[in-house]
Amino acid sequence: MRSPRFSPGPDTVTEAPILSGAAYSANGSIMLFLFDCDGVLVDSEVIAAEVDAELFTEAGCPVSAEDVIRRFAGLTFQMMIAQIESQTGSKLATDGLLSRQREILDQRLAGEVKAVAGIVDLLDRLDGERCVCSNAGTERLKITLGRSGLYDYFAPAIYSAVEVGDHQPKPSPNVYSYAASQFGVEPRDCIVIEDSIFGIMAGRAAGMRVVGFTGGSHTWPGHADLLTEAGAETVINRFIDLPAVAGAFKAWEGLPD
Repeated sequence: MRSPRFSPGPDTVTEAPILSGAAYSANGSIMLFLFDCDGVLVDSEVIAAEVDAELFTEAGCPVSAEDVIRRFAGLTFQMMIAQIESQTGSKLATDGLLSRQREILDQRLAGEVKAVAGIVDLLDRLDGERCVCSNAGTERLKITLGRSGLYDYFAPAIYSAVEVGDHQPKPSPNVYSYAASQFGVEPRDCIVIEDSIFGIMAGRAAGMRVVGFTGGSHTWPGHADLLTEAGAETVINRFIDLPAVAGAFKAWEGLPD
């Protein structure tokens, strides 16, 4: 399976692919690049955290947007609610909360979200298979990827964890394993790019190479260390550094224990 590629217009200046040599592993197999969406492709985490913090506070659990990012980045809204209730030992006033969150967040994302710096240049020159693997639903992904101008770089290879395979969100490896199967690529020939602990755990559980990413506006001091502790083989904060990482992975096939 090969996903459709963005076709530059007649006036677009194109450059040579930056990963042409790294698009194949040492055994000659095609390498697949699996990108998380929120916080990796689109700079949406701060927007989402602001919405979630306001709603959680209204529901009886005062929390800041910064706390939401550090504690819950990568989780679905339902998973956040479950964690808060488990940690506090009390029920939140959640009547209508999920529908309100979806409505408010969709409106803000549709008007505000932008692509993460450097991703467009990388995708324009990425000579390798790629896909999106996210905990977000398909409709949300259409909003964020469409608004940021990234949708056509990946479609139709855009996978929502809660809609494919066994429907389990990250940290389950479900969405990553499903994506690899769609491309017919072995896990060790896959490179996952993730910004959250739970995403890193998902990629590792799927048996893939995992790169932590801290280039979004939501990153904080210690973010990279947490991603490394979760299992990222290396951490980058600029997409310009991904080719060198892919080249190193090509030369060394062994996964860490």
